[in-house]
Amino acid sequence: MASGAGRFGLPRNDENEDQSTNNLEEMTLSIKSAKARPAEIEGEMDVQLDTSRGDVTLHFRPVEGAVSATVFVGGAAGGVKGPADEVYIRLASALEAVAIASIRVEYREAGEFEECVLDTLAACSFLKGIGAEKIILVGHSFGGAVVIKAAALADTVVAVGSLSSQRFGTSDVDALNKPLLLIHGSTDDVLDKAASEDIFSRANEPKEITIIEGAGHSLAEGAEDVFVLLETFIKKHADDSKI
Repeated sequence: MASGAGRFGLPRNDENEDQSTNNLEEMTLSIKSAKARPAEIEGEMDVQLDTSRGDVTLHFRPVEGAVSATVFVGGAAGGVKGPADEVYIRLASALEAVAIASIRVEYREAGEFEECVLDTLAACSFLKGIGAEKIILVGHSFGGAVVIKAAALADTVVAVGSLSSQRFGTSDVDALNKPLLLIHGSTDDVLDKAASEDIFSRANEPKEITIIEGAGHSLAEGAEDVFVLLETFIKKHADDSKI
């Protein structure tokens, strides 16, 4: 959650009027080069993007011939494994089996909203440069808003999954016009489920929301439900015949 934010993920006294769009319009990030090295997780490689704003590290699971990919991002504290029992790791492996590549983004400046959006866009640019035609973004908490913002700025992004999202950074979700999946826990005491419900109310179709009963902010109590919901959503929007 952004510094000074309340339980719904908005700065106090701020009626969902964030300035992230204006700030992003004035910011640029260009990729100078990319270097790959072996990763700790089998089947992955770590890609370091040398950019005009510093190095961005991508934990990349390539799939030969893949034209679809998923980009996963974490919360305000960073983190690359995901909530719900490390769902990003588990999904990356499952998606490889159906020819969907994936990237887990390591933020340069975790918690800095605009910088994290740029990191997400850098991952999309990298994927597009190696042949990806359709990208699905998935983010948790602070990252749930990051992916909504990034999706509106990247033409290769075809769908967005937002988990336990904050509201700050989502003021223009009504202009997204891409499939949106929202997942939230009913007992989240970090960002109340009302945050995702508010985002859902402002978003255009196609959209869907699932409130997982008894789940908290990390969604650990509904880990398998989260996995199935995301896997189904990603596969659907990575497949031309189902869009």
